[in-house]
Amino acid sequence: MNLSHFLAVLRARWLAAAVVFAVVVAAAALYLVLATRVYTATATLLIDVKPDPVSSMLYGGTNPAQINTQLDIIHSDRVAQRVVQNLKLADLADMRAAWASAKSGLTIQEWLTDFIENGLDPKVSAPGSNVINISYRSADARFASTAANAYVQAYLETSIELRVDPAKQYTGFFTDQQKDARDALEAAQNKLSAFQKEKGIIGTDDKFDLEMSRLTALTQELVTIQTARVDASTRQGQIGTASQLSEVLGNGTVNGLKADLSSAELKLQELSSRYGDKHPQVQEARAQVNELKAKLSRAMGDVTGAIGVDARVSHAREAEIQAAVDAQRTKVLALKETRDQATVLARDVENAQRAYDLVYNRASQTNLESQNRQSNATVISQATTPSSPSSPKVGSVLLMGIVAALGLALGTALLLEQFDKRIRTNSDAFDFLGLPVIGIMPSPTMNRRLKGQMAMIQDRVVSGRRLPAPEKGQA
Repeated sequence: MNLSHFLAVLRARWLAAAVVFAVVVAAAALYLVLATRVYTATATLLIDVKPDPVSSMLYGGTNPAQINTQLDIIHSDRVAQRVVQNLKLADLADMRAAWASAKSGLTIQEWLTDFIENGLDPKVSAPGSNVINISYRSADARFASTAANAYVQAYLETSIELRVDPAKQYTGFFTDQQKDARDALEAAQNKLSAFQKEKGIIGTDDKFDLEMSRLTALTQELVTIQTARVDASTRQGQIGTASQLSEVLGNGTVNGLKADLSSAELKLQELSSRYGDKHPQVQEARAQVNELKAKLSRAMGDVTGAIGVDARVSHAREAEIQAAVDAQRTKVLALKETRDQATVLARDVENAQRAYDLVYNRASQTNLESQNRQSNATVISQATTPSSPSSPKVGSVLLMGIVAALGLALGTALLLEQFDKRIRTNSDAFDFLGLPVIGIMPSPTMNRRLKGQMAMIQDRVVSGRRLPAPEKGQA
């Protein structure tokens, strides 16, 4: 279908198209007249949601999930129930009558909750924004603003409850835990005190260090005594060669007697060679030599006896020091065991104290949170009573009605043409009849001027092709 055929169809079917167009436009106008006026009131909230660093990097601002959570809370039945409660809708006779006539099988609270949720439409003002617009639609302009403001108040109260109620529950839990932790701390402290009192411990570390010092000193003394004992035993074993002992060689008395003995032996030798063995002076000198030898032997015996005494004393002293070292070691080990037990008990006290401090701090925190009645949302603007309805929109409805009427009118004309096809143009005659167009008869209603123009511009067509116009003078 070309444009000329389309226009020819419209000229032929204009009445039906006009009727359809008029009916549709009238229907749109009737809808505007009869449609219920719906008013929309909007309140604005600022949600104070502090984003974490990761969300800031990912989303460049507030995490959308946090704002979506607030939208879900606003949409929740809990907020709707609070709105019903704050507005006291259950006490209104109209509402009770509407609930009774609905016969939905729901309780009045459930029915009112569903009813109040129908007009709610909360949205974020812009992507990534913390501002939420709480809109409410209703046929009553005043009720729309009242419901929107009621939703704002109910959301603020509910958000506080959602934060405070868990804090109250945790406060009770941590209070009980705090009592148990305090009892455990007192038990650990009493156990440590009883142990210290039983063992007579005042300062375990100082006493242990003192006893360790004593053990070290005794050990060093034992090593010294053992060295002296070994030396004394060695000298005692050399008593058979007493003349070679350093004590003998260094003894003044022995050395004096040795000198006197040498002088006496030299004198005896001179007298014996001069007078013979029987001379009185020789016998006297020999007696003197024997006396000096006896003194020298007694002096050396005294020295070697002192060495034996020293050896015995060293043995006794070693045994005494060894016993003292063993006793001190036993005392240190017992003190170490006591200190370890006291350390374990002290660590139990520290752990109990740490647990108590942790529970106490958490209980204090939750107690403060349970008393915090501040909301994280701020009302930017309250909803006001709208002066004009938000729907139906006259301009939009009329525009849509005209567009729809125009489309239906054109569709009606084309549909009627499909069921009652007629020859409208030159090409239709050739297309439907297969015959060439020889001429076009003017319409009887056509005026004379148009007839002359048609006679001048008529086309002669043979087999669908235009023929040249006849020359002047040719019939």
